[in-house]
Amino acid sequence: MAHLLDRLHTRYPVWNAGMGGGIASPEMVAAVNAGGGFGVLGTGAMPRDAVTATIERTRELTSRPFGANIILPMSDGGDVEACFDARVDVLVLFWGDPQPYIADAHRRDIAVVVQCGGAEDASAAADAGADAVIVQGLEAGGHNKADTPLADSLRATAAVLGRTPIIAAGGITDGMGINSALAAGAGAVSLGTRFLASHEAAASAAYKARLLPARREDTVLTDLFDLGWPNANHRVLRNQAFDTWDAAGRPASGERPGEGEEVAVVTHPGGRTSLPRYTVMPAVTGFEGDLEAVPLYAGESVDGIDSLLGCAEIMAKLAAELRAASR
Repeated sequence: MAHLLDRLHTRYPVWNAGMGGGIASPEMVAAVNAGGGFGVLGTGAMPRDAVTATIERTRELTSRPFGANIILPMSDGGDVEACFDARVDVLVLFWGDPQPYIADAHRRDIAVVVQCGGAEDASAAADAGADAVIVQGLEAGGHNKADTPLADSLRATAAVLGRTPIIAAGGITDGMGINSALAAGAGAVSLGTRFLASHEAAASAAYKARLLPARREDTVLTDLFDLGWPNANHRVLRNQAFDTWDAAGRPASGERPGEGEEVAVVTHPGGRTSLPRYTVMPAVTGFEGDLEAVPLYAGESVDGIDSLLGCAEIMAKLAAELRAASR
């Protein structure tokens, strides 16, 4: 039987990361699909009805297969059930035990991809029946389980995983990076920050603008923004919240400067949601408030990003660079 990446029939081995809170939008997924890649919705931290509506909207925009990403520590189970009911093609699971969901997904002909932090994590996911794994490197933006750079993590995972396909994530922004990951054993790559800096990303314009002048040294791996998802490392751009906490000696949760303050609200179809300082939620579309007080998730690949582009243009650029790099 052909493995998952062969069954998806994509023209290029490029996935967009399923950036949560809806940042990886239906429009992003449709554009990535149209460009020959594989689109993944950012359905993590969304209620069941919103997940259902997002999948329905995506099906209006693309006839190609697509995935949906679920963040297990932030899941009440309803989001997974929405994906099951809608029969998404690929369910991407992150940061929790995927085993309880894999058999149920397979009974519905839904493939399961598990995002992992390294070889041991990936091997456990494969043993549990995952159809593929996404392996992160330390360079990756957003929540990050890795403890080694991508090249090391990818090499170690490829050595132990056998036939289970590997999708590489972390620090990749161009065709040369894609080609290097493929040469090291990946079957595809997952790009987050590059697609965050796109017109289709459902993030605030101010957040996107912060990515363009940033460089890798402006990112930090921290566990600061933990309200809603504690004890989880994440890579963000340094901002005032981080610098103030750092200058205060990095006090523990509950003792941090300004803890408990409301710093923003997000307007969405279900109403308005208040965001406290140190929230896990980034500045999505509908954000109003202090950008310096919320997480600005970004990977070290900001080094290669200096303009906002449409996802179609990003895909065409990546394809041309990959062709040149693989000659």
